[in-house]
Amino acid sequence: PLSPQEHGLDFQRLLDASAYKETYRQDMIRWGEEKRRADPGFFCRTVVEGAVQPVWVVSDTRRLSDVEWFRDVYGDAVQTVRVVATEETRKRRNWVFVTGVDDAESECGLDQGVAFDWVITNDGDELSLDEQLETLLRSLRGQL
Repeated sequence: PLSPQEHGLDFQRLLDASAYKETYRQDMIRWGEEKRRADPGFFCRTVVEGAVQPVWVVSDTRRLSDVEWFRDVYGDAVQTVRVVATEETRKRRNWVFVTGVDDAESECGLDQGVAFDWVITNDGDELSLDEQLETLLRSLRGQL
């Protein structure tokens, strides 16, 4: 939560799908782009600071450079996870496409060119989601 702290924003409210988040979303993207231009590994290092893990499940990176950073630093201990939902499902969850935001690299930079280790579908079918997550967890436990 670095930028929210620097700018006096409510970090918890930025995590939901509220109008509050949307008010600051483009500014947050710009701030993030500035940080990445200055230091491509900035966010990755911040996230892992002080943590030691036998397996890294990387599920919410925003850029190919993030995925590459984790793979370069942690090698085979990294498992990349992409969570997908149909546009219809996303709209039912109150998502509304915003030009200049939802088509920016911060939102779709990993839509092509990345071979994810896992793709989890989250379209509202809890049984299916639970089965997918259980398969992922069994695999991770096998690597410990």
